[in-house]
Amino acid sequence: MPCENTRAAITGGNSGIGLAIARAFRDEGGQVAILGRDQGTLEAVAAELGPETVAVSGDVARLDDLDRFFAEIEAAFGGLDVLVVAAGLYQPASLADTTPELFDRTSDVNFRGSFFTVQRALPLLRDGASVILITSTINEAGVPGLTAYAATKAALRSLVRGFAAELHPRGIRVNAISPGIIDTPIFDRLDRTDEEVRSLKEGLRSQVPVGRLGTAGEVAAAAVFLASDRASYITGVELPVSGGLGQL
Repeated sequence: MPCENTRAAITGGNSGIGLAIARAFRDEGGQVAILGRDQGTLEAVAAELGPETVAVSGDVARLDDLDRFFAEIEAAFGGLDVLVVAAGLYQPASLADTTPELFDRTSDVNFRGSFFTVQRALPLLRDGASVILITSTINEAGVPGLTAYAATKAALRSLVRGFAAELHPRGIRVNAISPGIIDTPIFDRLDRTDEEVRSLKEGLRSQVPVGRLGTAGEVAAAAVFLASDRASYITGVELPVSGGLGQL
């Protein structure tokens, strides 16, 4: 297995893409630590992943929570081979309807939280480790209602370049995965009827060159690849996992 015995930390690891990534590293024989805001789902996921899982309830926008997360990882694992920054806030709002509070919250979780997640993890990351940030194909498109969200994802793309340059002397590779339209529980949280959600998915599906929505498992497979020695010559890149969306 390419990531056997890997010690991996995943923020946002209790749902969606983050959960799929946590499962993938567990299935590869790795040790997994997850951080999530929802205590209920966090406990359920920890039980699923197994007794050696480190599961911490916390918010990446709170530095105390990040410090507590990494302290528990140090106590359990001693260090880290992989860090996946998957925690994010997705709350669509038009330019006119975006309040300062929503803007700040989106930025605090997606941008500031990602920056300080990597910073706080540095003492635990071994030389030669892999860091992966989850961006989005939306960072290269103009989509009404997603302006603030897209800007935070574009900021992460810039962070990947800067982090990769700074951490290169330690042999730490830093890359991004840019998911396209992925079928995750985020659709279930929309304030829409089942029929409206089905119609939305059908419309989105028609935009994807391969003709379907992606799965969280496909994003997770890309994370396992980037974390493995098979990607040893790859750093500073953004890997689209989008079915050709934004590329074709």
